Amino acid sequence: MAAMNRIALVMIARNEARCIERSLRSAQPWVDEMVVLDTGSLDDTPRIAQACGARVGHFAWVDDFSAARNAALALTQAAWRLVVDADEWIEPRGLETFAQLRGSVPDFIGQIVVSSAFEQAQARVEQAPSWLSRVLPQGVRYAGRVHEQPDSALPRVRLPLVLGHDGYLPAHMQAKQGRNAHLLSLALQADPHDAYLQYQLGKDFEVRGAFDQAAPWYGRACALAPRQAPWRHDLVLRRLFTLKKLHAFDEALAFAQQELPQWQDSPDFYFTLGDLFLDWAQHDVARAAELLPMIESSWLQAIQIGERPGLPDSVRGRGSFLAAHNLAVLHQSLGREAQAAEWRAREVEMRGAG
Repeated sequence: MAAMNRIALVMIARNEARCIERSLRSAQPWVDEMVVLDTGSLDDTPRIAQACGARVGHFAWVDDFSAARNAALALTQAAWRLVVDADEWIEPRGLETFAQLRGSVPDFIGQIVVSSAFEQAQARVEQAPSWLSRVLPQGVRYAGRVHEQPDSALPRVRLPLVLGHDGYLPAHMQAKQGRNAHLLSLALQADPHDAYLQYQLGKDFEVRGAFDQAAPWYGRACALAPRQAPWRHDLVLRRLFTLKKLHAFDEALAFAQQELPQWQDSPDFYFTLGDLFLDWAQHDVARAAELLPMIESSWLQAIQIGERPGLPDSVRGRGSFLAAHNLAVLHQSLGREAQAAEWRAREVEMRGAG
């Protein structure tokens, strides 16, 4: 019967002794079984996983994430499989999802929020939530050598479950540097016009600070990506950020004007635009007087739109307290003490409301 549906946590892991216990312990009370497929760890990952109650299998890595994911899925007969990475954990929000799944016919793919921590300027850590397809019914498999996706026409249904994720923090990325770039290059050899792969390769270069290498891939991806692709929002923001870092301001502005009609409801777009204009003003002081009103109006527009948590890869705060913080700093730098104080107070209020 549907009420008896079992739920399995399914994970692939390699050299994840730092964090795998946190992940498995967070899931243990909510799932019926945990299976971990080790793809060649040289540390204590398999031992820790077993100590946490997981059943551990072993797999010879073949430069293909889908192959590993599918081998891990084959380790369980559960009706539902919650796919979690070792650097993720179940947050205490949306836990009613598990009861919902036990009583649901497994005829859809569940999308859940993965909230990724990332480092901003001055080592400030913010959260970027993404809706990802991580709850799979029995029989669904993955496709794609890297940044793999469920290969199924089943409908996607959003569920309230939330995963935390810290794998994008600089301290944790070093060990995996270059891995995805190699796999993406292999995948692009087979399909050189795949916009999603181009976007991901650009992202791989960008997060490592190789902006000159990221920019061409982002440009190609933007030219090919469908307007309604769920990842295009993130692609557009990352291209603007990358062009800003390269001081390619005129190109960035032309691109922003081209994209503006599609992102009228995106606080992230206007927030990023304000950052672009700010860097431009700092780089070209002669244009600062012209750019300052554009900086302010961009962040004001982000606040007017407000938070859009349903928008793919929308960063929490860009439609509220982060924009208010930037406005406070802007007014402070211009000697407008009253306005700066007002925006500082609003920032505190917005943070509390969140």
